[in-house]
Amino acid sequence: MRFDVLTIFPELFAPHLTHGVTRRAFESRQVDVRLWPLRDFAEDNYRRVDDRTYGGGPGMVMLAEPLERALAAVKAQRGEVEPAVIHFTPTGARIDQLLVQQLAGGPGAVLLCGRYEGIDQRVLDRHVTLELSLGDFVLSGGELPALALLDAVARLQDGVLGDAKSHEQDSFSDGLLDCPHYSRPEVLPDGREVPAVLLSGHHADIRRWRREQSLALTAARRPDLIAAARAAGRLSKADEAFLAKSRQNP
Repeated sequence: MRFDVLTIFPELFAPHLTHGVTRRAFESRQVDVRLWPLRDFAEDNYRRVDDRTYGGGPGMVMLAEPLERALAAVKAQRGEVEPAVIHFTPTGARIDQLLVQQLAGGPGAVLLCGRYEGIDQRVLDRHVTLELSLGDFVLSGGELPALALLDAVARLQDGVLGDAKSHEQDSFSDGLLDCPHYSRPEVLPDGREVPAVLLSGHHADIRRWRREQSLALTAARRPDLIAAARAAGRLSKADEAFLAKSRQNP
């Protein structure tokens, strides 16, 4: 898959693409990331990509013409019929694991990273197929959401994680939050211990403990996810019995 990133700060991406476990996906081109510096598509001597907003008010707006030229160049090089164009904005839909899974199995997209007060609306109206947000807060630009999306997609590619099953127990992989995890030593100097069930070697008990911990954590922190899992038929009779017992004995 291929992601073309339109940004005025391409240098922000280099460290992320060359470090950590997800670098395997980028180095192998399983996730082919191509950076397009927007100032290269400005035609004046100052390589200007922004100007004052019509109607007055504070801040600057990213100009339409450099973006139009950049998008035309990207689409010509990709050589496919109208790739998806993703714009990162607080007004977009919140990124979730289902969306990441869908993108991880697709051809990629063009990632449009805005700055300042935003992008000329005429560009968005013409080209953007999906608007996304990290959450209900404002960032200085679209680069951080783009990096987050690339990381989430990359870790789902075959061979990227050390254990192919690692992402299967991640939070949201089954619609619930992940369970707690423990490592050595079994007992810390202050006496805190690893739960005994994890040392038992009884795999069925361990699986059930982890499931119950996931259910309990999700019910406490994200009851909306429990409701969604129930509506989708992802909760077993044992799950429902555990949740009912937990409500009776908080």
